[in-house]
Amino acid sequence: MLILNTDPAYRHALDPADAATLGAEAAAAALEVVALRPEYRPTPLHALPGLARELGVAAVHVKDEGHRLGLGSFKALGGAYAVIRIVQEEAGRVLGRRVEAADLQSPDVRTVAAGLTFCCATDGNHGRSVAQGAQLVGAKAVIFVHARVTEDRVAAIARYGAEMVRVDGTYDDSVEEAARVAGRRGWTLVSDTSWPGYERVPGLVMQGYTVLVHEALAAMREPPSHVFVQAGVGGIAAAAAAHMALVLGDRRPVFTVVEPERAACIFACARDGGMAKIAHGEPTVMAMLECYEPSLVAWRVLSRVADAFMTVTDDEAVAVMNRLARPAAGDPAIVAGESGGAGLAGLIAAAGDPAARAAIGLDEGSRVLVVNTEGATDAGRYRELVGMDPAAVG
Repeated sequence: MLILNTDPAYRHALDPADAATLGAEAAAAALEVVALRPEYRPTPLHALPGLARELGVAAVHVKDEGHRLGLGSFKALGGAYAVIRIVQEEAGRVLGRRVEAADLQSPDVRTVAAGLTFCCATDGNHGRSVAQGAQLVGAKAVIFVHARVTEDRVAAIARYGAEMVRVDGTYDDSVEEAARVAGRRGWTLVSDTSWPGYERVPGLVMQGYTVLVHEALAAMREPPSHVFVQAGVGGIAAAAAAHMALVLGDRRPVFTVVEPERAACIFACARDGGMAKIAHGEPTVMAMLECYEPSLVAWRVLSRVADAFMTVTDDEAVAVMNRLARPAAGDPAIVAGESGGAGLAGLIAAAGDPAARAAIGLDEGSRVLVVNTEGATDAGRYRELVGMDPAAVG
């Protein structure tokens, strides 16, 4: 199902704080920090000409975040970046001088970091990023996971030295518990969702995500005409849509936000005309996108710069995992996790629906960008859904 943006704020200027956080200068600042990490490389941008022919468009490109910074997810750019920025600021305050990213391994800065504890709630990938960031700077991390997070994902976070706390209920329950405990213990909460009074840190997380958008645009000969990006609480979609609107101006692409049919909180905001919390229902296979309340900042951005909103089914998401693992002739094989191919699932669904194609102007001249937001971050689940070991793909 696809609907167009009819919010009164649509096409209005971004809030100044959001524009400052997600524009060209902000992306350059984030890249400066991320590029200091020795394992940093721009992730691949794959062309899928075979799929483009099938869908009746000029080009399909996939930005493959399955290779990002050893974590296999775009989330590696967000939580870790926010942790590093917060350590820089706190060390600067304690030491009475400006602390650059290059100073993070100095003994005096690491002493300050050692006194800090960062915490967050996660479905898996954001927690890994926060834990990795804390390990990089010598701080502590406590990560809250809800009942549906698999043991494989818990173990992947714990490898970075984080203390793990299991919370009964859903992702939203774990968000509330992390915030409550952080407040009581004096820890620094690094959430990828925002609410009234808590916006700056989630904004830093989103700023980290602009690095992948900057990389994608730099690798393309011309900007995309259409972009499909998935959303949980909305952070990656909002970061991508805002950055493209700010740096491309009149050349900005038609931007469609894609969500699981069973957890479509952003879609509900667009349909109902404002922030909306939806009821918990049957779990979706797209576990990293299973969120029932949007980020305040993300919706504020998307209400202005997203053009359309749509949902996809679990079957469509799994079909994309398999399609990317066993690609059309001439296309590379790509490992996409359960949530990673949701944006591409949205493109395929829209391309096959004449009404949706017309609504967003998708035609034989369209150049489409999607983001594979994660690789096989749960290898066992990937084997179950695709019938292949992720290491054997390609």
